[in-house]
Amino acid sequence: MSRGKTQPAAAVRAPEWPTVILAATIYGGWLSLTWFQADLPWWILCPCGAWLVAWQGSLQHEILHGHPTRWRRFNRLLALPALSLWLPYESYRVSHLMHHRDERLTDPLDDPESYYWTKGLWGSLNPVWHPLLKLQTTLAGRLLVGPAWVVPRYLLKQVHALRQGSPVARRAWRSHLLPLAIMLSWLALVCKMNLALYLFGIVYPGVSLALLRSFAEHRAASDVFERTAIVENAPVLGLLYLYNNLHAAHHERPTLPWYRIPAWYRENRERLIAGNGGLVYSGYLEVARRFLLRPYDGPLHPSDGVPVLGTATP
Repeated sequence: MSRGKTQPAAAVRAPEWPTVILAATIYGGWLSLTWFQADLPWWILCPCGAWLVAWQGSLQHEILHGHPTRWRRFNRLLALPALSLWLPYESYRVSHLMHHRDERLTDPLDDPESYYWTKGLWGSLNPVWHPLLKLQTTLAGRLLVGPAWVVPRYLLKQVHALRQGSPVARRAWRSHLLPLAIMLSWLALVCKMNLALYLFGIVYPGVSLALLRSFAEHRAASDVFERTAIVENAPVLGLLYLYNNLHAAHHERPTLPWYRIPAWYRENRERLIAGNGGLVYSGYLEVARRFLLRPYDGPLHPSDGVPVLGTATP
């Protein structure tokens, strides 16, 4: 083949080995942890298991943005293991890419990751749910009861979508059922693990860890760039979230590999902070100090003309 017909560099890029090694670490760690679960005390098993479930969620997020190789089928296979059991990767991929339409960020109708409600949707809810949703505007509420709201609500929506014949839902669950069956067979038949312990001792706190990251990630604002926050000084949780805590950087460069985000952020820090109106937190301890028991924001989106209680300010 002549020089003029060589493939462009982007088409023949080398695998991103840090991400491949990360995937091997997560899946190898999960297999080891579940295999030896009977010999481990709960205070080691549950926190480590929750960490791995949340870490795989971060890995799936990395993969849906086109990493770690140029082979999409391989990348997809790397993301399919259903460690959390409840969330099909394909469903997450589709909804998260919709979330990246930055001009629609926080919109309760167009952003699938928004926690805001329109006045009409709020009014249509049975009032019995209002206290639970208001509780989740605090960090304590989001972590403690958030999974109990997020997971069943998602599954009910999926049941409705499947009954309506949604091709997206059907495709997502077709790709999820085999990995789910393999996970359940491994846990119940091979490891003889109590599935209730796995669900409530590992998956539930794993979802809570993911909700910690997303809690202060976005806020409603008229300026698009001021809707995305930054959490600095998070070396441990930053690794868990693959530096998605530097969220303004991720939204500006969504295809940047996770291990390059910190350096790129440092180079562009002043511009990013000026752009997002100074919405920066010095670690998750600051987020907890400010919003553990105080609302980060109200449940109603301000575009409805309804005052938003406790609006977050840096």
